[in-house]
Amino acid sequence: MSVAYASEQPRKRTVRMRDTSAQDTVVDDGPQQRRRIWWFAGSAVLAVTLGIMLYPAFQAWSGADLSLPRERLRIAPIVRGEFVRDVAVRGTIVAAVSPTLFTPADGTVTLNVAAGDSVTINEIVATIDSPEVTSRLGQERATLQRMENELERQAIDKKKAELKNQQTVELARVEIIAAKRELRRADASREHQVISQQDYDKARDDLSKAELEFAHAKENAVLDSESLAFELRTMALNRDRQQLLVADLERQVDELNIRSPVNGMVGSLAVEQKAVVIRNTPLLTVVDLSRFEIEILVPENYADDLVLGMDADITFGTDRYPGVITAVSPEVQNNQVTARVRFTGDLPEGLRQNQRVSTRIILESKSDTLMVQRGPFLDSGNGRIAYVVDDNLAVKRSIRVGSTSIGQVEILDGLAEGDRIVISNLSQFESVDTAYLTD
Repeated sequence: MSVAYASEQPRKRTVRMRDTSAQDTVVDDGPQQRRRIWWFAGSAVLAVTLGIMLYPAFQAWSGADLSLPRERLRIAPIVRGEFVRDVAVRGTIVAAVSPTLFTPADGTVTLNVAAGDSVTINEIVATIDSPEVTSRLGQERATLQRMENELERQAIDKKKAELKNQQTVELARVEIIAAKRELRRADASREHQVISQQDYDKARDDLSKAELEFAHAKENAVLDSESLAFELRTMALNRDRQQLLVADLERQVDELNIRSPVNGMVGSLAVEQKAVVIRNTPLLTVVDLSRFEIEILVPENYADDLVLGMDADITFGTDRYPGVITAVSPEVQNNQVTARVRFTGDLPEGLRQNQRVSTRIILESKSDTLMVQRGPFLDSGNGRIAYVVDDNLAVKRSIRVGSTSIGQVEILDGLAEGDRIVISNLSQFESVDTAYLTD
């Protein structure tokens, strides 16, 4: 019975679940493995190549004492050419001719112009009323007239004296003639024994006396003529002296009319209208607008190099003009020397007094000279060392420099044409012998 019950139990049904195995595709992993092999091989080759390329840099870096970025440095080449040693200074435009007019005598001033007025040469800009000078001129003119009258009277007296002396000489000559005639009569009478010896001797003495008086009359006439001529010359010299004195006073009176010495403009007035002034008082300044110069202040360490006639380059606005040094002060003030520069060509338009301009003075010029651009390396290295750049290395080298200019430094020893050196501040190299430059 038990078996019967077992056969009557129902059988359980097994249901199979569906999955995604029907959608799977069998993939061959051979190509993927080959790509991996090629990638690893390429990476290895690239690594080897980079290693070969970077080895010199690594070797240089490993041999350098310091590493610096190249972008922080200024590098310039050593070149050969014309070296111009110069100095740049700031200058001020000043009038080359700006005379100050002074009063020539004590008096009252009358101004005919005002500050800023245009004037022409010889134009009367002021007048001085000086009674003292004008009065003296009148007195001396009267004295001159008196001397001229005395000179004319002396000339007349000289003629009268010479005429009188001539008369005396002629009378003495007549006395000689009469004495000779009497002597001839006495000779004839003596032959006939009708005259005494005493009368005969008297006739001879009268002739001698007449001859003596004639000789003395001639000599006196000559001496009187010379004396009168001397007195006349003396009076003429006194008259000439007085004429010079009057001429000088006339000049002084004419100078009371103050005239402009140049064409230009009245710069400034030093006195008020109708002011009472004394001799040599400044009255006003006249500025010649057609002639300007530049007054520059040069550091005293360049003073010994400044020479009259030295060339200069003047920058006004955006243009440059040639110039030349015309004056150098012999003294030093505040560690500077004052000099004057004159334009040698056409003047720039629009120049005004006291304008500021840049001036470059050419102190020296050398041809075929090794030089490099000027930079802080000159001061930081005391002009004795430089770092020569070779690829990525900067190697310290001893050098000797010569003259320096605004933009160039002359190289005397230690460097060759084509070398490239660091011209920026060398303090960042910390005095090492070799530095590696990184990009």
